[in-house]
Formats: sequence, structure tokens, C-alpha cells
Amino acid sequence: MSRNPELFERALRTIPGGVNSPVRAFRSVGGAPRFIRRAQGPYLWDADGTRYIDYIGSWGPAILGHAHPEVVRAVQDAAAGGLSFGTPTEAEIEIAEAIVARIPSIEKVRLVSSGTEATMTAIRLARGFTGRPKIVKFEGCYHGHADSLLVKAGSGLLTFGNPTSAGVPPEFIQHTLVLDYNRLASVEEAFQRHGPEIACVIVEPIAGNMNLVKPAPGFLAGLRKLCTDHGALLIFDEVMTGFRVGPQGVQGLTGIRPDLTTLAKIIGGGMPIGAFGGRADIMEQIAPVGPVYQAGTLSGNPVAVAAGLATLRLLSAPGFYDALTARTARLVSGLTERARAAGVPFSADYAGGLFGLYFSATIPTSLAEVSRCDIERFNRFFHGMLDRGVHFAPSAFEAGFVSAAHDDAVIDATLDAAQAVFATL
Repeated sequence: MSRNPELFERALRTIPGGVNSPVRAFRSVGGAPRFIRRAQGPYLWDADGTRYIDYIGSWGPAILGHAHPEVVRAVQDAAAGGLSFGTPTEAEIEIAEAIVARIPSIEKVRLVSSGTEATMTAIRLARGFTGRPKIVKFEGCYHGHADSLLVKAGSGLLTFGNPTSAGVPPEFIQHTLVLDYNRLASVEEAFQRHGPEIACVIVEPIAGNMNLVKPAPGFLAGLRKLCTDHGALLIFDEVMTGFRVGPQGVQGLTGIRPDLTTLAKIIGGGMPIGAFGGRADIMEQIAPVGPVYQAGTLSGNPVAVAAGLATLRLLSAPGFYDALTARTARLVSGLTERARAAGVPFSADYAGGLFGLYFSATIPTSLAEVSRCDIERFNRFFHGMLDRGVHFAPSAFEAGFVSAAHDDAVIDATLDAAQAVFATL
């Protein structure tokens, strides 16, 4: 008998929902989550010892595969010297230099402990720099669980939103405007109405939290122009896409430079970390040199920094991203071919090592279109693949991740399992 349901029941007695992050609970797809005992390369092993091909990748950081020996060695060496100091280290300078060298829009960077902390502080910095209260975000883009970001669109185009989480007073989000992703006209109207009050526009330049949704042609360039014309800052939330879709993130693929960028996931190599950075004149408004306050006991944690530095060094190998993109393309095209051969309405998309699967004949361009995909069919696909040893994200609204460890044999095994599952759908 499987230990996973038993462990889930045990977890429910002491942990809300039995998990420490909501999507892990399998509530979207049903059933008990798999409790993972260890991971190596492209694989996970659960409490029963069952092996799974993993396309969650710790939600992004495991771009090299799990437990890469050089990253593990860097963590072990750093931990042997102490877990946390609360004082500056040379390694913090090294990872800051590595980030600045790789991302042209970042001139200075501040390390924090999570992606949520990075986006929360970047918005505070934008407000402090511009002296303006309002922010623009897009429905379907997730920027962490800070109060002002837990908001959905109202009934009208520019209606102030209502909190989508209990415990968030309406006053906390009264300055948040929520617009439709990929609809530049709504952003133009927002600036026409509220331009002098808008501090920033924050966007996932490739959305990965409503499944994978790419920006429409001209959308990001239009945001850049509107922000420049109206004196607002453009923030790219590259927590998910940074060093995942290419060596310079989405801004490297598009040539569009934001004023601020938020990072996390890959820059910690699997350890908790985050960062925000951008133009030097903006970043110099952060304490201790400026009036915008931010602090963190574990910011620049030496173990997390060591894992991140080791990861970034390995990502700089010639041809790394070409090979990663080719692996992802092979997976996506193979799944699409097998679905269509089985007569299942299906489409897929990808960027670098990030991909999206949709039970729809066409690739979605917005949250509304993602929501119209066949969620029930996805759920059956998810469990069919899980039963055959392939672990995708347990939600039709999450992107997937390919690592350098997903070689041809791993992808072939995935496609063989998918062919069998599609035949049942």
C-alpha cells in the first residue's frame, strides 16, 4: 500500500492543507500528492521508492537537473564554513557581479530571500523613486503574495480590484490597477486616466503562472514606450524566466530593457534566494544610501549564494541554452504529434527550458483563453502520466520545466507514456 496517502493524512493534522505551498496539495487535480524522498538528475523518488521523470524542477531552479554534483559540493563547502553570518561576504559581491555582467539592464542589484520579497521591494522602490502611488499589473501574472498584488480585475476596464485573498483590506489594493495581459490598449487607457499617479508597470515578460503565455508582438515594446513617455518605471518579473529562457532572460530575447528586474529560483540553484536590480540611479534610493527601506537577516545567505554561483558558472558553458531549447522543443513537438494522432485537441508552446501544455486546439494568449482549455481532460492526462512515472505540475495553470538532465532517452520515455495516455482521452 502506498505511503503517500498516509503521509498526506498525517500532514493534514499539523500543516494547513497538508502542504506548505497550495499547489502541492493536488486540489486542482485530485488525489494525494507524492511525498518526495530524494531527487537526482531528471528524476524524483517518492516515499514508496517509485521513480518519476520530473517536469516541475522545484518550479524552475533545477535547470541543471537535481543534485548536480558541482552545486552540491559548493553547498557543502559553504555550509562547512558557517550557515549564516549577518555580515557581508565576498561571495555576495561575486554573485552581484555575475548578475550585472549577464543582464544589461541591471547596473546594481540587491539580494533578498525570495521572489515575493524581490517583487514587493521593487514596487516599493518604484513608488519611492517616482513619488507616485499606483501600480499596474496584469491578470494572470503572479508576482508573489504581497498584499498589494493579491488582487483581481473588477467589472470595468480600469475598475479598482477586489482582494483575491482573505486578510487583505481593500485599502491595501486601492492603488493597484489590474489589466488584461497582451491588451496594450487597456494600458494606454490606464495612462490616459491615471498617468501622473502611476509609479510602475510590473509584468511577467513571458507569463508562467497562468500556464505559459507569451507576449503578443509589440506588447512589451508598447509597455516600454508608455512607461518612458509617462515617467513610470517598467519592472520585468523574471523570477521564473531569468536564466531559464536564455542567458539574459526575456530581455535578452527581446532587446527590451526594463528599469527594474526581479530574479529568484535559478540564481539560488535550488536554495532560497531572490534579487532585484536595475538602473543605478533607481537602486541608489535603497537604504542605506537612500530613503526606501529594505532589510533581511538572511539576505545574501552564504549557502544560497554558493549554490547560485555554481549554477551560473555551469550555465555559461558554450551551447548550454541551445541544447536546453532543443530538448524542450523535442518534448513539445512530440507531445503535440501524439495528441493529434489520438484525435485529442491539444497545443503546446515553449521558450528555452520553459513550456506550456494546453488541452485546446490553439495556443492561449490570455488568462481567459487558458481558462477555456479542457481542464478536466488535463486532470485525466496528469494522473495517467503520473501512473506511468511522469510528474507534471498538478495544475492546468502552471508551466513546466525541462533541465539539462532531460536527455533523449528521458524525453522518449515521456513521449511513450504520453502516447498511451492520449489514447485513453
